[in-house]
Amino acid sequence: MIREIVTIDEEKCDGCGLCVPACAEGAIKIIDGKAKLLAENLCDGLGACLGHCPQDAIHVEKREADDFDEEIVEEHLKKNAPEKLTEFHAQNQQPSHGGGCPSAQVSDFAKPANPISGGCPGSRMQTIEPKASSASDESGQRPTELRQWPVQLHLVPPTAPFLQGADVLFAADCAPFAYAEFHRDILKDKALLIACPKLDDTSSYVDKITAMITESHIKSLTICHMEVPCCGGLMMMARQAVANSGKEIPIASICVGVRGDLIER
Repeated sequence: MIREIVTIDEEKCDGCGLCVPACAEGAIKIIDGKAKLLAENLCDGLGACLGHCPQDAIHVEKREADDFDEEIVEEHLKKNAPEKLTEFHAQNQQPSHGGGCPSAQVSDFAKPANPISGGCPGSRMQTIEPKASSASDESGQRPTELRQWPVQLHLVPPTAPFLQGADVLFAADCAPFAYAEFHRDILKDKALLIACPKLDDTSSYVDKITAMITESHIKSLTICHMEVPCCGGLMMMARQAVANSGKEIPIASICVGVRGDLIER
């Protein structure tokens, strides 16, 4: 049958193995230093492993493949990874919440429009629907403007559905803490990517942002950085990615001061 299934680029794969525990079906294994799909019928094609690959070596493609078979997956896990059976059963029985880590489950402020089962709930791609529009809820809390999960650049694949044709905010991960009105004034109506140019391993960031521009056709990039010198790396990465893409998309800059004021917009 023609269906979506994971494909692994062995040239990009460095054998780190981060994708292996992310696959609830146990469909991926490191063999001879490379991640390999053990069998087509073990892969559900939902791509929960994508966000765990720092080399962007895993993608989902639509092609002719054996049908996904839950019974075969269960037998496979019983023999090879019995510790994953509980996770596999929970995810298949409770797709709307995903089970797993409570801190990654969807709270009552939003619900996922397209929950994806399989893998670690903390990096499972979700589009978040807003509540009915209002200035604040009953407690006086202003509603969130976050419309997707995950947000960390390492975990977001270039073809994530919430990036398609989006205006993207590329923000320093300190900025939301420094600027109190981050959601209302900066994040609203944008897909969010966060990173720290000083502490993250940024070696793959330019290539990943370039792929987001070329594959997801993002419309614009807004860079929200702190006033500290090291944070200028975000703007450098964004400009290089746009140049590499060969496309002309607007880049805007917002600078947040360490005292919480807007220095540049």
